[in-house]
Parts: sequence; structure tokens; C-alpha cells
Amino acid sequence: MDNTTFRYSLLLVEGMKIPPQSNHLAFIFLLIAYIFIMVFNIGILNQISTEKSLHEPMYILFCQLPINDMMGASTVIPRILKDILTDPSGRYITYMDCVSQAFFTHLYGTNAHTILMIMAFDRYVAICNPLRYTSIMTSKMVVKLSTGAWGFSFVMVGILIGLTARLSHCRSVIQNHICDNPSLFKLSCESVVINNVYGLTFTVVLLTSSMGSVFVTYVRIAMICIKSKNKATNSKAIKTCSTHLTVYLIMLICGFLPIILHRFPENLEGRQISTLLFYIIPCSLNPIIYGLQSKEIRQKIFNIVRSENISPSFLRRG
Repeated sequence: MDNTTFRYSLLLVEGMKIPPQSNHLAFIFLLIAYIFIMVFNIGILNQISTEKSLHEPMYILFCQLPINDMMGASTVIPRILKDILTDPSGRYITYMDCVSQAFFTHLYGTNAHTILMIMAFDRYVAICNPLRYTSIMTSKMVVKLSTGAWGFSFVMVGILIGLTARLSHCRSVIQNHICDNPSLFKLSCESVVINNVYGLTFTVVLLTSSMGSVFVTYVRIAMICIKSKNKATNSKAIKTCSTHLTVYLIMLICGFLPIILHRFPENLEGRQISTLLFYIIPCSLNPIIYGLQSKEIRQKIFNIVRSENISPSFLRRG
């Protein structure tokens, strides 16, 4: 059998380059980070779903961020936790599991852009067309925007991973700590020109549309705020937009850092850590920045905390 058509059922993952004496410390840090991500994001989702006053387009669109963050963190962190406690020679993953992980890691990254794009559109309508907001941001529009954001990501990433999965491969080692598209097509001995062309085109289209739409949105919002003489309205707009922009910039910086470090192959540890942080920092900060910055959500959480503090003392007095 020609070795270029051979397909390994098991792949060896190189994993994180962590000194043996730091394994347990790294494990504890990642475990705490993962628990934090899941608890806070589930808490925000539960708060929005149970409070009817929060059933508004802005919060419904925001709900997609916690869902995407939990998906991204759950795709990467548990696997790395398992690998940390596993001997490097035994870090095996099935080919299909590797393809699945690659799909969801890229879906998470793409969704991070598309979701923030539709949230930017929501803010644009609310600030630039406040009188028409309820007629534009209807339930049907929210469904269309949400379906469009996830549908675009699913199709584009599906094609990306599908082009790689069609390749035969003659290697069985994932030269990375996670399975992603580049790690998968590096297993192949075939030409990957199509993969590189599509991957580059996909990245350019995504980043151009994401950064371009957010830039245009904020330019238009800034122009409205400059023309408006209502200080209260401008203050509310700045507060809302600064929250969204902060989340967007954090995602953008965390996403660009691994790409930049890929140009320095000798700094493998730094590249691995920066890639991992892309699944930790935005997922951890988003529920805090966007969720707790919202007056309505913050007030609900404070009310819950206050009631929990009052109840025990009331019972003691009884």
C-alpha cells in the first residue's frame, strides 16, 4: 500500500511543553480557569433566561457569547488537562476526535467575530435609529442575525475542515498541543495548496468583514454622538459601546498573538501559551465585562447576593 494513502486511526499529540515539576501547578490553574468560565457563563445565561425584563434583543444576542465561550473552552481545556496528567508517549487521540476538535476550535474563533458583529449592529440601530429600534430589532430579526452568524461560521469552517479531512496522511504526530486545521493538514504528504488558499481567503474575508463592519459601525455612532447635544444619551452610548469594544479588542488581541508568534518557531512555549490564552482570557472576561457592566444584570446579581446575605441572619433572629 502506498504510504501516502495510509490513514492512521490513532494520532500522538505532542502536548504542552511543561516542565515535569510544574505539571500539577499548570493543572490546578487550568482547572480553576475552566470552572470559573463555566460557572460565570452559565450564571449569566441563567440570569437572562429567568428574568423576563432581560428578554430584549440586546441580551438575547449577548446570550450567544457565553454559549460560544463555553463551547470553545470545553473543546480545548479538558483535553489539555487530561494530557498534562498523561505521559507524553501516551497522549493519543483518534483521528475523528482530532478532526472534531479542530472543527469546534475554528468554529469558536469564527463565532467570536460573527457574534460581536451582530451585536455591533444591534448597538448601531439602538443609537443611530432609536425611534425605529423596536420595529427593526424584532424577534424575527434577532433569529435571522443569530442564524446568519452561526450559519456562516458553520459552513465556512465545515468547508475548511472538510478540505483537510479529504487528504490522506503519512504521519501520525500532531505537532501541537491541540488539534487545529494546520496541524491536521501537516499530517499529509499530498499537496495542500488548496487548503492554504482557502484558509488564507477565509481568514482575510472574516477579519476584513469583522474589523471593517465594527469600524464603520463605531464611526457612524461617533458621528451621531458628536452631532447630538443630549449628554445623557451620549453617556449611555459611550458606556454601552465601550463595553462591546473592550470585549472585541480583547478577542482580537488574543487571536492575533498566536498568529504573530507563529513567525518565531523557536518560541514554541510562548506560542502554545498564547493559543491557550485565546480560550481562557476572552471566555473568562466576557461575562464580567459585558454581563456585569449591564445595569440590569448587575442589579439582579446584587439583589440575589443581598437576599442570600439577609436570609441567614433573618433565620438566626427567628
